[in-house]
Amino acid sequence: MNRVRRPDLLDKVMSAQDAALLIEDGMTVGMSGFTRAGEAKAVPQALAERARMQPLQITLMTGASLGNDLDKQLTEAGVLARRMPFQVDSTLRKAINEGQVMFIDQHLSETVEQLRNHQLKLPDIAVIEAVAITEQGHIVPTTSVGNSASFAVFAKRIIVEINMAHNPNLEGLHDIYIPTYRPTRTPIPLVEVEQRIGSNAIVIDPAKIAAIVITNQPDSPSTVLPPDAETQGIADHLINFFKAEVDAGRMTNELGPLQAGIGSIANAVMCGLIDSPFENLSMYSEVLQDSTFDLIDAGKLRFASGSSITLSGRRNADVFDNLDRYKQKLVLRPQEISNHPEVVRRLGIIGINTALEFDIYGNVNSTHVGGTRMMNGIGGSGDFARNAHLAIFVTKSIAKAGAISSVVPMVSHVDHTEHDVDILVTEQGLADLRGLAPRERARTIIENCVHPDFRAPLLDYFERACAKGGHTPHLLREAMSWHINLEECGRMLAS
Repeated sequence: MNRVRRPDLLDKVMSAQDAALLIEDGMTVGMSGFTRAGEAKAVPQALAERARMQPLQITLMTGASLGNDLDKQLTEAGVLARRMPFQVDSTLRKAINEGQVMFIDQHLSETVEQLRNHQLKLPDIAVIEAVAITEQGHIVPTTSVGNSASFAVFAKRIIVEINMAHNPNLEGLHDIYIPTYRPTRTPIPLVEVEQRIGSNAIVIDPAKIAAIVITNQPDSPSTVLPPDAETQGIADHLINFFKAEVDAGRMTNELGPLQAGIGSIANAVMCGLIDSPFENLSMYSEVLQDSTFDLIDAGKLRFASGSSITLSGRRNADVFDNLDRYKQKLVLRPQEISNHPEVVRRLGIIGINTALEFDIYGNVNSTHVGGTRMMNGIGGSGDFARNAHLAIFVTKSIAKAGAISSVVPMVSHVDHTEHDVDILVTEQGLADLRGLAPRERARTIIENCVHPDFRAPLLDYFERACAKGGHTPHLLREAMSWHINLEECGRMLAS
């Protein structure tokens, strides 16, 4: 078989059901998968089927979210006792918020660092999707790298899923680099977006491969929606801001390496750059979405570095059936490298991420609805925000048909403090917070980002808080009343 090029491993080929028997109750399992791309598929499905008959629970670590409803299946089968570091599944989300699954929400660059330093239990077994196993017994990932390389290195045993649904031309796309250990770690030698510093495959002892499962199941398509008037408005405000930065001499017309969070808003904002005056752009991000390839096709983007490729049904076949058209302009890296603070700071990344809400002083909530209910997780936004050349957060100004303002007196949960946030953008406008004191930040945000229905109430709140005094003026009881009103009445402003 040309997908398993080391002959002595062929006797490890077995069914997903047999391979799943290697996973025992109480184990810690590291699985491939980053934002619905490159996840192992058959073995977790077989594990869920087995758990319905023979209950067992595991700690599951991944790169980020899984596709193909795997988190849903594993949750419904009672498999998940503990889950990290990110998820997007509604069934799992409900179980997390009901306290049935213990969820550890982590910066995506930190999981393997904590494993490397034995702050977390090392995985007993790794389940990695691959496009091939090389002559040396090394593992070639598919559409994501995520944490797969380190899981394979740390685990005692490895299950490899060879997925025939993936184009074998994915081989050569990856750059697998793993940092050396502290305290003698050397700098990560990455100084340009397009630079390669590692290997094309995950280097492991092939004796650790305990099972090989042959599958033929595609990744789930992404759920990004086309741009709408609001997201186009956000993009327009950002483009005008970038133009002003170029005019002021703080950027060139190539801007800086771009990072965009996952989802419809960030993807739409990136698509807005297609009709901008900027040229020869580069991307250093986590997830390469539709907009990455739209920008390449438009001749705007010269190179993109990421940790996964997650595409909608609109773009999936066109990209993966024509990889030769894109391959020389792409690289996929481990997520601790795509998100590493050292590299982000060195390259001068422009980070564009999505907020659930932000407050009048620039604190951002990315994760918790009403301060208590987990949505998805912080993902990589914190890795980029604190270290970026520009930390930009975007959101629509209102939600739920105007019942919710995305700008509030005080956020109900803080993921990114005001100290890490440079630019806030809604379809209403853009607030440049650089060099502003808290009272100046508040006026800038209220004037530029707030929906007209909420502008006067927020300004009234701020002025009364200023009359009371303080460096960061607040009326604490009233600040939280917006969230309490929403919980009790379904609207932030009492009627």
